[in-house]
Amino acid sequence: MRPESFDDNHSAWLSGLPPYTPLPPLRGDQTADVVVVGGGITGVSTAWHLSERYPDRRVVLLEARALANGASGRSGGQVLNGINGVEPRDDALARRVFAATSAGIDIVEALAARSAIDCGFSRRGCLEIHTTADSAASAQIRVQTWRSWGLPMRWLPASAVGMPGAWGAVLDPSAARVNCAALLRGLRPELLARGVAIYEQTPVLRIEEGETLTLTTPEGSLRAAAVVLATNGYTPRLGFFRGGILPLHSHVVATAPISDTQWGDLGLGDFAGFADDLDRIAYGARTHDRRMLFGGGSNAAYTYQFGGSPVYARSEARAAAHHDAVERCMRGYFPGLADTPVTHRWTGTLGLTFDRVCSMGVIGPHRNVYYALGYSGHGLALGALAGKVLRDLYSDDHEPWRGLPFYQKRLLWIPPEPLRWLGYQAYTRLTGQSPRRR
Repeated sequence: MRPESFDDNHSAWLSGLPPYTPLPPLRGDQTADVVVVGGGITGVSTAWHLSERYPDRRVVLLEARALANGASGRSGGQVLNGINGVEPRDDALARRVFAATSAGIDIVEALAARSAIDCGFSRRGCLEIHTTADSAASAQIRVQTWRSWGLPMRWLPASAVGMPGAWGAVLDPSAARVNCAALLRGLRPELLARGVAIYEQTPVLRIEEGETLTLTTPEGSLRAAAVVLATNGYTPRLGFFRGGILPLHSHVVATAPISDTQWGDLGLGDFAGFADDLDRIAYGARTHDRRMLFGGGSNAAYTYQFGGSPVYARSEARAAAHHDAVERCMRGYFPGLADTPVTHRWTGTLGLTFDRVCSMGVIGPHRNVYYALGYSGHGLALGALAGKVLRDLYSDDHEPWRGLPFYQKRLLWIPPEPLRWLGYQAYTRLTGQSPRRR
């Protein structure tokens, strides 16, 4: 039975935040130097970095609903090092990837300090929990290699983790947790003060390419010399990367607040977040208001809709089945939560690539369409970093990013419908894993 305070499809990250009223939509025909489409971590970070370097240029941010309405405000909250899908084989690349993504965490920390809303930023490290003896043995070898390369990862034995079924865990002590919904909404006054024009409730219906781009919205239009696609899983709707992005709906739950004693009994210590080592990873974090957030754990935690719509076609029965599966997984991992009610269930849209590696770059016949997308569930640090990357590419300064796995990464082709839907359903049901090309 649902508790009286049950909040259907609203992220737990919004719980307890100050009232928020979206800004009015764009109306009429306007011009800009740069238009940023999307009010998540990528869009806000890009607008921030552009306004910092180019205070005299008109930067406009368009958000279809409200800041943090998409994946950023519906995330697992972990701000992680590394690039999903990338396993560096040499010390030079490993150190470079770690330095880049650590810089992304630094950006989140710096932005959190400027947010008008406390976003609960905590840099206490995150765990990758290993669930079999073989997985744990392999992880210990990797940790030894990483440490020989100068990376700070540590191996924790099962006795130091305490979670039932854990054979040990890899600790990244520099990883963090953040309430990204609070972060982004709390940065709105700062962006406005910097001169960024923000229009919420403004979906972009069409982008016409050219030396000057034209963006059409329901009540107006914008002409600009450059556009930034900060729309991740929603990007194919705008006509870009249709063959490279799979919009996948991720189902997440959160409990009522739990005490420090109860949290300690779960065996997770005081770390910012955790994930397991399985293909359909289970992950979680302790939220800013002391809830257990939990997602993943099985095929049922994710949904792909025919046609690739990034908007979840929600029905109460369908959503309940997916969230029930996530909740069962959570209580299986943490029997101590058996009597703790779930108060929030929600769904967010991921942007997956076939090999899980994200891409940041510039495209178009006039080289004026900038993008960062395909984070594959690993987007808070990378999305924050993308703001700096895209600012540099806009400045025609590519050198800091050449050679990194995401720089101008060509996305692997994903078959069109109906093969895409059929392939996804067949593969996940037969293997229990998510389709990917390695």
